Amino acid sequence: MADATELEQATGRTIADLATAAGERFGDRTAVRFKRGDGWQETSYADVATFVKELAGGLAELGFQAGDRACILADTRPEWVYASFAVSSAGGIVVPIYPTNSPKECQWVAGNSEAKVAFVENADQAAKIEKVRGELPELEHVVIFDGSADGAISLDELRERGRTSDHADELAKRRDGVSEDDPYTIIYTSGTTGNPKGVVLTHANAGSVSAVTHQLDFVTADDSQYLYLPLAHVFALICVLGAWDIGAPIIFFSGNTKLIVPELAETQPTYFPSVPRIFEKIYTLVTSNIDSDTLKKAVEVGMKVRKGEAEPDETFNQFEEKLYKNVRAAFGGDIRQAVTGAAPIAPDILEFFYACGVTVLEGWGLTETTGIGCVNTPDAFKVGTVGKPAPGIEVKIGDEGELLMKGPNVFTEYWRNEEATREAFTGDGWFRTGDVGEIDDEGFVKITGRMKDIIITAGGKNLTPANIENELKQSRWISQAVMHGDRRPFPVALITLDEEEIIPWAKEQGLPTDVAELAENDKIRELVQDCLDGVNANHAKVAQIKKFKILDHDLSQETGELTPTLKVKRNVVNDKYAELFDSMYG
Repeated sequence: MADATELEQATGRTIADLATAAGERFGDRTAVRFKRGDGWQETSYADVATFVKELAGGLAELGFQAGDRACILADTRPEWVYASFAVSSAGGIVVPIYPTNSPKECQWVAGNSEAKVAFVENADQAAKIEKVRGELPELEHVVIFDGSADGAISLDELRERGRTSDHADELAKRRDGVSEDDPYTIIYTSGTTGNPKGVVLTHANAGSVSAVTHQLDFVTADDSQYLYLPLAHVFALICVLGAWDIGAPIIFFSGNTKLIVPELAETQPTYFPSVPRIFEKIYTLVTSNIDSDTLKKAVEVGMKVRKGEAEPDETFNQFEEKLYKNVRAAFGGDIRQAVTGAAPIAPDILEFFYACGVTVLEGWGLTETTGIGCVNTPDAFKVGTVGKPAPGIEVKIGDEGELLMKGPNVFTEYWRNEEATREAFTGDGWFRTGDVGEIDDEGFVKITGRMKDIIITAGGKNLTPANIENELKQSRWISQAVMHGDRRPFPVALITLDEEEIIPWAKEQGLPTDVAELAENDKIRELVQDCLDGVNANHAKVAQIKKFKILDHDLSQETGELTPTLKVKRNVVNDKYAELFDSMYG
C-alpha cells in the first residue's frame, strides 16, 4: 500500500506548488489526453507546467493579487485544470461555476465570492457573465478559452502576457507564502434549497484527501482515468489532484455526454469515477435483452467465482462469452476499478458489475468533507454500504440517526456566512452531514436517507424515498422517479420515461414516438405499472407507491429540477408539480 506521507510531499507542499513540482518530477510523462477533431492528443506534465506558469504570469500582469478569487465557468476540459492551477500558483482562490448555471446563478457565485477574474469557455458562457456584469463590481477581467467575446481576453493572449512579463520571482514568493490553512477553493454547493453556500476548502483539506486516495491505492501511477464529471463538483476536483500528485494521466471526455460509453471503449481507461446515472445507463444497455431469470443466474455464478467460492465451470464460461466480457468491453476492456458517489446507487447494479468482473466501489462524502468520508475498497467492501471511514476520518451516529464526521478533510467555514457555519457543527466540533445512516458491527456505514428528504406520512410513518426510487430507475423504461407523500395518507410518484429506450420500443409496437403522447398511452402505463408492482413487492405496504403520473418530459438541469450531479431537487419538483401530486389524492 502506498505511503500517504511520501506521496503527499512528493509534488508540493500546497496546491499552489503542484503544477510546477509535477512538471519537474514527471517531465515528459503524459498528463492529459483530450479529443481534437477525430483524434486524441496528449500533453506532458512538463508542457502543462509551462502553460500554467505562463497563465499565472498573465494573471499577475492583470493585477491579480494573492488571496484574490477567480471563477471558472466551463465544461470539463484540460484548460479548466490549467486555469485552476494558474490561479493557485498566483496565490489566488479557485471558484468553480457549473457550466449549466443560469446568468443569475453565475451572478450569485461570482458576486458572493467577489471574483476579480472570470474564466469562461466560449461566447455562450461569456454572454452569461456579460448579462449580469453590471451587478459584479469586483469583476475586472474575463478570459475566454475558445473564440472571442466583447471585452474578453483570449486564453492565448493571457499566456502571451505571462510569457513576455517578468513575474517569476514574485510568483515563487506567492507560492511560498501560501499556507496549508489558506483557502484553496470555494465550491458553491448546488443544493436543493435557497442560494448555494460557498464551502471553503483549504490546501490542507485537499492534500489530506489526495493522500488518502493514494494510501488506499484508488489511483496509481500506472492508471489512466476517464473524466467527464463536472470540475465544479468536488468529486471531479479530487480525482484531478489525486492523479496529478503521482503522475497518472487523465483522459478528458469530448464534451458530449452521449459519447461517454463509446469513448470509454475507445480510450480504454483503467480507472473510472462516475455518478450512479452512468452506471445505470450501462446496466440498462447491457441487460436490456436478457430475461430476469438468466440475469439472476449470471449474477449468482459470477459473484461466486469472483469471490473465490467456486471454480469457473461450463456455466461460467458460457456467461463469460455471452455477457461478462461484453460488460467489461463497455468500459473499454481494461478497467481496474470504478468508483461511484454523489448519489445513492442500487446494490443490484453493483453486484451485477462485480459478477461481470468490473469492480464498482461506492463511497460517500460531501462538498464540506472534500468529497470523501467513507469508501469501499477492494480489500474491504460490502455491497449496500458506502464502506468504512477513510483513514484519519471519524464517523459516528448523532441525534435522529444523523451521521457526524470529524477529520482533516472537513471544511473550515462557509464563505462569509458565520451563522450557517455555526449550525453546521455540533458543540464539540463534529460536522453535521445531514445524512441519516447506520454503522454495522464491522464498521461499514450505510446511508439510509437524507434528513430533509425523509417523508413522514399522515399516519406518522417515516419513509426513505431513495430506496424505492433507485429500484424503479433500474427499469430500462424509467429515467427518473420522485416519490411524494409527506403528511399525506400514502406515497405516490412522478415518473419520467427513458427516451433512448422507450421510443425505439414504441416504434416497434406501432405506438406514437412523441414522449408527451407516450406519457398518456395505456400500454406505457402498463409497462410502468409492471415495474412498480415488482418494486412494491419488496417493501412494506405502508411504503408502497399507490399511484403514479408519467411526466410528458424528463427532468433536467436546465429546468432546475436536477443538480449538476443529476440528483433530483426534491423541493423544486414538489413545488413545480404540486397540482399534479395533488391530483393523485383527489
